[in-house]
Amino acid sequence: MKILYFAWVKAKIGKGEEDLTPPEDVRSVQALVHWLQARGEGYAEAFADQTRIRAAVNQDHADFAAAIGPNDEIAFFPPVTGG
Repeated sequence: MKILYFAWVKAKIGKGEEDLTPPEDVRSVQALVHWLQARGEGYAEAFADQTRIRAAVNQDHADFAAAIGPNDEIAFFPPVTGG
């Protein structure tokens, strides 16, 4: 699974992307977030307030209940505003 991080999410985690193999029971974006939070302080800090973060699965916006699989690309980024 390829995981991408953008903006301040990237800064808190310390990398822009990584290839990971989460446990088989990680089948949703929410489950992935919980698993990532346990990977270390930067992850825990990045995902502490999930109202401030958005996700995309295979380049389509997705909510945290969205299903994911081992070959998916998951991206995490802050909400975007126009102006």
